[in-house]
Amino acid sequence: MNALVVARWTVLEARRRRLLLAGAILSVAFVALFAVGFFLLYQDQQRALAENPAVGAGVLAAREELLAISTILVVLGLYGVQFLAALLGLFLGVASVSPEIDSGALHAVLARPLSRLEYLLGRFLALAGLLTAYVVVMSGSLLLIARVVAGYQPGDVTRVVGLMVLQVLILLAVSLLGSTVLPTLANGVVMLVLFGLAWLGGIIAFVATIPPGNELMANLGTAVSLLLPADAVWRGASYHVLPPSFLVASSFTNGDNVGIPFASTQPLAPAMLAWALAYPVACLSLAVAAFRRRDL
Repeated sequence: MNALVVARWTVLEARRRRLLLAGAILSVAFVALFAVGFFLLYQDQQRALAENPAVGAGVLAAREELLAISTILVVLGLYGVQFLAALLGLFLGVASVSPEIDSGALHAVLARPLSRLEYLLGRFLALAGLLTAYVVVMSGSLLLIARVVAGYQPGDVTRVVGLMVLQVLILLAVSLLGSTVLPTLANGVVMLVLFGLAWLGGIIAFVATIPPGNELMANLGTAVSLLLPADAVWRGASYHVLPPSFLVASSFTNGDNVGIPFASTQPLAPAMLAWALAYPVACLSLAVAAFRRRDL
């Protein structure tokens, strides 16, 4: 019950600092920009298809190109959403504990009948709820726009959104862990470096899939993904964004990852999914243990 009280405080604090208002304004602007860009580009391509006098294989190729362009736009839009959500998760986690310790405000909070475990859980629940709502609303809005404008049908919406939520929870948990053991500035630097390394690991893994494949680079990318599986989870989500017809026969991918360095045409491996699910739980457990031992 005390954890829920802390969660409520955290949400009210975010609203008082106008974090929710700023996030809402920027998100609406992002969705509006995506909607305008997607509509204009899709209409241009559709007009070109209608004016094409070719029939048979020519029309089929044009429609495949139209599907490929729509797919790229949707993946790019969702990539932007996951990037914004990832940064929000990192920054909110970084500012969750250590600033309260540095300012001395945590002394007054913990003077109440409130354990450190309840405080951490309350913080995590509130921030996880805000980030989950953000991902669901933003990704749902982009997919709805693509559906209305182009009739776009992703492979599995539930898995797309679920994996994107998992990604931000991973980043939130690891930044919360850092906030219990590091000063705010140092934690922010470390989290950004880790996030960059995770992204670089995904790029390395992508390059390793380009024929001829490089096993050493593939193993290096996997090792970096194990350190922080956030980018690997996003790539798993991007796979379910792709329509089945795009995966089966696409002149853009030709069955490879070539041309989609920020996405994947392969599903997330079950072992990596299990590791990604266990990762935030392990980070929270370590955060609780570290916070209990930390002097205030």
